[in-house]
Amino acid sequence: MARYTGADCKLCRREKVKLFLKGKKCESAKCPIEIRPYPPGEHGRGRPKESEYQLQLREKQKTRRIYGVLEKQFRNYYEEANRKSGKTGENLLQILESRLDNVVYRAGFAESRDAARQQVRHGHILVNGKKVDIPSYRVREHDIVEVREKARNLMPYEVARATAGDKTYPAWLGVSAEAMRILVHQLPVRQQIDTQVQEQLIVELYSK
Repeated sequence: MARYTGADCKLCRREKVKLFLKGKKCESAKCPIEIRPYPPGEHGRGRPKESEYQLQLREKQKTRRIYGVLEKQFRNYYEEANRKSGKTGENLLQILESRLDNVVYRAGFAESRDAARQQVRHGHILVNGKKVDIPSYRVREHDIVEVREKARNLMPYEVARATAGDKTYPAWLGVSAEAMRILVHQLPVRQQIDTQVQEQLIVELYSK
């Protein structure tokens, strides 16, 4: 399956905001955006003021990079969100949040969405008792997501249990770090999603 294989930190610098793609590194002084807070490339420091279209495009790029989604899949998510009742932008964020790799990340079982995606790919995650190795799998209300028993002694899960007391979990998820289990209470509404994006700009971009 196609995926981005370049340097994650360049993506943060291009969007001029931390996308938290590298776990703890993003919170340290070693984060490249702290050292070079301007876009990469020869002309990174001297780029002109962005137009309305560029602002919309950058917001779309930022959002899909946060969730690790490629262009075609992101467009498909938007079209699905647009067909649903309610606000298209909020529907889009709900779809992205309900991805299995995002749920594993939100529960603190992985330091980044990339790491969560790898856990899913390696078959460590069960949904309602069955192995699911597709990161884009969408959870539903009342689903139970858990780490399979044979994998619970691996380092990422040991760390998750040890640091559980320091974490704040989304209200739409019930997380038991000791049991390595997540209960999806409901699909999230916009007020429960802390991703710093302006989804209306994405809607405006695709509506043209």
